[in-house]
Amino acid sequence: MRSLPALHRSLIDIASALNRPENDAAMLEKAGLALERALFPLLVLVERLGPIGVVDLAGRVGRDHTTVSRQVARLEELGLVERRAGQADRRVREAVITPRGKTATDAVDAARGRMALQLFGDWSQHDFDELVRLMRKFADGMGEVTEAG
Repeated sequence: MRSLPALHRSLIDIASALNRPENDAAMLEKAGLALERALFPLLVLVERLGPIGVVDLAGRVGRDHTTVSRQVARLEELGLVERRAGQADRRVREAVITPRGKTATDAVDAARGRMALQLFGDWSQHDFDELVRLMRKFADGMGEVTEAG
């Protein structure tokens, strides 16, 4: 595992690139969405993982649950998500995507696809498929390590 420091550095570089505000702004612009940048990752996560509670959502984005609750309320005001009583626990309010929110995330997905074509344009199909396979394996392993404590 001599390459572990290089892997760690790559992960830092990837996380840094993903967390740059200008990247979210560019994605929103390419998707044709006028949305506050801070709401963007929440909208995507609600669409991908919903119904989802605010506490779980806050943990996934590394923000305080009270802040995320206000931001989800803003998404609700915009008609992009709705909140309802949780199916497992009626006391928990879960966020779910609305049809308008799904249209917005579909536009984001299309923009992301166009950006990916630029990024992976010179990759072979084999190399791209291997990246996808290994990233899924890595993500699954991270979940197992985190859950095991």
